[in-house]
Amino acid sequence: MQPQYLIVDGHSVIFAWPELREMHQRRTALAREALVRKLRDYQDWTGVRVVVVFDGRGAAVDASADPGEIQIFYSRAGQTADSIVERLASKYGSEFRLLVATSDYLEQETAAACGAECISAEGLRGLLDEARSR
Repeated sequence: MQPQYLIVDGHSVIFAWPELREMHQRRTALAREALVRKLRDYQDWTGVRVVVVFDGRGAAVDASADPGEIQIFYSRAGQTADSIVERLASKYGSEFRLLVATSDYLEQETAAACGAECISAEGLRGLLDEARSR
């Protein structure tokens, strides 16, 4: 059964995928945009709603989503993306079928304790490739 939501720890994936890590070293926004593009394609192909969370620097959590687009969150200064991913898993894990993509083991444990399934950044790559080849 397909998840209803895919929650992605953006920087965990960026640092795990060599091609995105290389882009990030040149310009952070390039890597974020490349990941968001892939996740948008996945949502379009599968109908699974995608939420991606990045570490931010602002005074408040920043969230954006146009209708039909993936949801993008930036944590506030002093807060990690991990804490937002964990809070989303805690809040929605019993209500929806969640899949959390992160290579952070502690974050996976917390999300799993909240009822979410978890995959690594490499597992996410496989999931995206599989959706594209359908």
